[in-house]
Amino acid sequence: MKLPRISIITPSYNQARFIRATIDSVLTQDYPNLEYFVIDGGSDDGTIEILKSYGEKLNWVSEKDHGQTDAINKGLKKSTGEVLAFLNSDDILFPGALNIVGEYFANHKDCDWLTGNCNVIGVDGRTLLRHNWLVAGYKKILLALYSPFTLRVVDNMFPQPSTFWTRRAYEKIGQFDESYHYVMDYDYWLRLSKYFKPHYLRVVLSGFRSQPNSKSETSRSQMVQEGVLALKKNGATKLEIWLHALHSQIMVVIYKIITKS
Repeated sequence: MKLPRISIITPSYNQARFIRATIDSVLTQDYPNLEYFVIDGGSDDGTIEILKSYGEKLNWVSEKDHGQTDAINKGLKKSTGEVLAFLNSDDILFPGALNIVGEYFANHKDCDWLTGNCNVIGVDGRTLLRHNWLVAGYKKILLALYSPFTLRVVDNMFPQPSTFWTRRAYEKIGQFDESYHYVMDYDYWLRLSKYFKPHYLRVVLSGFRSQPNSKSETSRSQMVQEGVLALKKNGATKLEIWLHALHSQIMVVIYKIITKS
């Protein structure tokens, strides 16, 4: 079986505390056809020294950019893979994830968009059982009930670190919209949903790190506001936008409760 080339892009800026774990989680996948880029925004916290320590094992660049979305697009422009994804610089892939993904794409030629489960992990890299039961468990239910409608109502149903798409889809959809600072991935899923149906693997592929400086923990209100803009731009109805806003407000309250507990 010929496995497709998978290109992973990690956007990075001042994440020296976590980026080695992220890089190691990719480079130790033992996937035979991997292309990996770290696109750094000019970090000054020791990240560059970490990147240099990998020598020729790692493709990376460090230069001033316009933020996370710009960095992802830079990486995608450099990529040559048949399957694409981005992994943030504080998240990780679980062992064997890329072999599972590559084999699925190789055996399902009709698949252009694939997602799997994702565990919530803490600063120390261990699974946060309470968070995982609530957050990851909720996403599993939503993915099992996927439709374009549910996607428009629920912005966070797709676990971004566990989501992959084909170059064919990329050529159809284009790059990530750099006008978004928080919901560039949600906007991308909305655009993909117009042409492709996601395939869902009921297996954990990645770990999303819950840590005090992540956007999801510091910028929930901004994410909600941008989510509404993305929905309007993608043609959502007034009812869908209202239901989305209601769901988002409920999730903000729940998120505050679990992060304080």
